[in-house]
Amino acid sequence: MLFWRREVGSFAANCYLIACAETKEGMIIDPGAEAKQILKMVEDAAVTVKYIVNTHGHVDHVGANEEVRQVTGAPILIHEADGEMCKKPHASLSVFVGKLQLAEPDRFIKEGDKLTVGNLTVDVIETPGHTKGSVTLLADGKLFTGDTLFSGSVGRTDLPGGSHGEIICSIKEKLLIFPDRTTVYPGHGPETTIADEKKYNPFLR
Repeated sequence: MLFWRREVGSFAANCYLIACAETKEGMIIDPGAEAKQILKMVEDAAVTVKYIVNTHGHVDHVGANEEVRQVTGAPILIHEADGEMCKKPHASLSVFVGKLQLAEPDRFIKEGDKLTVGNLTVDVIETPGHTKGSVTLLADGKLFTGDTLFSGSVGRTDLPGGSHGEIICSIKEKLLIFPDRTTVYPGHGPETTIADEKKYNPFLR
């Protein structure tokens, strides 16, 4: 698997580009802002974007969807439970950055879906708690957790659709079951591993 990361926007969200090493077909995960920079990353990587995938519906993860879709022609994918957030500026938090209209998704994803880009298969895992429709993506043994699990922390749950009980359950039952060596790429901040989160994350004790 080929892999690139760029920190974008005032919320310093991680946007990821992953691709099949053989075909250079890939997907963008969470294009939250700075569409020109994201598209430059795609151009420099010489990747053909098949999908734009959102781990959840907050503006810092979906804010550049439309600009990226227009250039790449790739469909926008999100869980159905967060799809409606794109129409609700307060739910998506877009109202707080002066962005009142977000791109509507082209397709919904759910638990068990497998997205293929070239010879790479990406599995969708439902991990609600930060939002109702939060998902984690598993690609080449690596987890892209959005705002569910961070290095040393977990996603906030005091926003609409959030649930502390749900997010802890999602992490313990869906993510901590992976091998300790599994790398975790979160929606904000540095990468981590399942082993380190089991050992050091104070929210998971």
